[in-house]
Amino acid sequence: MSTSDDHPGKALYGPILAWYDGHARDLPWRRPEASAWSVMVSEFMLQQTPVARVLPAHEAWLERWPTPADLAAESPGEAVRMWGRLGYPRRALRLHRSATYLVSVHGGEVPRDREELRKLPGVGDYTAAAIAVFAFGERLEVLDTNVRRVLYRLLAGWEFPPTIVTQGERHWARDLLPPEDATAATWSVALMELGALVCRARAPDCDACPVAEQCAWRVAGYPAYDGPPRRGQTWHGTDRQCRGRIMALLRESHEPVHRSRIEATWPETDQRERCLAGLLADGLAVAAGPDSYQLP
Repeated sequence: MSTSDDHPGKALYGPILAWYDGHARDLPWRRPEASAWSVMVSEFMLQQTPVARVLPAHEAWLERWPTPADLAAESPGEAVRMWGRLGYPRRALRLHRSATYLVSVHGGEVPRDREELRKLPGVGDYTAAAIAVFAFGERLEVLDTNVRRVLYRLLAGWEFPPTIVTQGERHWARDLLPPEDATAATWSVALMELGALVCRARAPDCDACPVAEQCAWRVAGYPAYDGPPRRGQTWHGTDRQCRGRIMALLRESHEPVHRSRIEATWPETDQRERCLAGLLADGLAVAAGPDSYQLP
């Protein structure tokens, strides 16, 4: 790899890329034979969902729908049913809509251009960049939670990054990319893996970090985060839990589900009705009769 002596990331590339070479997890969407569709499905599934839960779901999804056209030929409800308990089932609807769009606009192929990818339902800046980089080796900055945490700790000395990605941060990450496209793509996934396995949000393993000696946060004595409160992951008694209960009923039944069964699964009337109305509005459920519901 050839880089100029004054490149801002020169001292980091060797240690981090060598660490990744020896510690990278064998994930199906990272293998050389992985299709762009496999990468795209993984990016949808990995949003707010741990890798361990995504692995079996990704395998089952690709076995049933190995191409966008295969998924587009099914009903949206089957996508939601197959999504199972991954959570945030709107992702399944968006993935189905994206597959339909790919068939109608791109001949069933996943495009490599970031701007074209951003036109897909459910694809924002991060997901578009990730697909372009990990499926096609494009030279783009990829800023997920893990990458941002590593960069802010390593270079800015902050425990956690700001809530919102700024344009300045994008330029900063872009300037750090290695000059060669292929190396830049590996660099992006290496930073992501370092954040997932070593520079974790809780209990970072600094002794295992290949660039610990260069880490500004470590040198500064690990100053605590003092920014806006970070969101906690709540579940019990929330609308998310209520929606999940209703969705589980709809997924497990291939016949319309009567309102009485929904009432039995969640006793709080106002919350239950609010969540059911939300599922209908989101297109995750449809009325099958005056008092029954099913997947779309």
